[in-house]
Amino acid sequence: MNIFQTVLLGVIQGLTEFLPVSSSGHLVIFQNLLGFKEPELLLDTSLHLGTLLAVCIYFRSDLGKMLLGTWNFVFRGKAAGAGRNDQKAHAALTWWILIGTVPTGLIGLFFRHPLENLFGSVSLVAVMLLVTGTIVGLTKFLPGKTGKGRPLGYLISLAIGIAQGLAIIPGISRSGTTIACGLSLGLERETAGRFSFLLSIPAILGAVVLQLKDGNIAAVGLFPLFCGFISSVLVGLLALKVLMGMVRKGHLSYFAPYCWALGFLVLLFTQ
Repeated sequence: MNIFQTVLLGVIQGLTEFLPVSSSGHLVIFQNLLGFKEPELLLDTSLHLGTLLAVCIYFRSDLGKMLLGTWNFVFRGKAAGAGRNDQKAHAALTWWILIGTVPTGLIGLFFRHPLENLFGSVSLVAVMLLVTGTIVGLTKFLPGKTGKGRPLGYLISLAIGIAQGLAIIPGISRSGTTIACGLSLGLERETAGRFSFLLSIPAILGAVVLQLKDGNIAAVGLFPLFCGFISSVLVGLLALKVLMGMVRKGHLSYFAPYCWALGFLVLLFTQ
């Protein structure tokens, strides 16, 4: 692959991984309708690592506080020093992410292969894009608390984890589904968006591990590989910034028309 191709793939990965438009759905459409070649395993893995790095950079403050708070509670039994309440809240956030990861992992473990077989059906992807558009569109009618919403807990974390697991279906947006789920359960907008993307960290890590486990790493030029990685990081950071800003303003529904239009166009050209 040349540099242009790897950079283009990095841009697509960075945009669709975080914006509520389904990265897997776009991959299927590009492959089947436009003759878009599936990236080599090494490149695909590096692009996922790029978006993972983007999440970690964007939420670096939260991740640092989560590590500190969890360390103090696990090894010291309580928060220490200044900001004890903040440490306690971030230690709890770590716990809720672990809870939410359980249903995602179980769905991926037991249903991954049957659901991945759906990648061969472009029409199904189009229908799922229509579903995604409906899901994010309905957020327009949610209360949209900007103050203190419901706190995270076992049931909310599990529900969002299940929503993330179902996003294995191509055409269903992970970010759109999880954020909409959190909002519908009464989370404040910022909390719903932040929890959705922090929850994506173990999911992306799991996807990378499965990629390395299930396939043979093909040779890709080092410089094109690096360019694809960097483009996925930079575009991923931009997409995260844009989406979090839209979530805070209650504008997640703005992505619904795109999902509907793409879904209907694909259905039109595949009949």
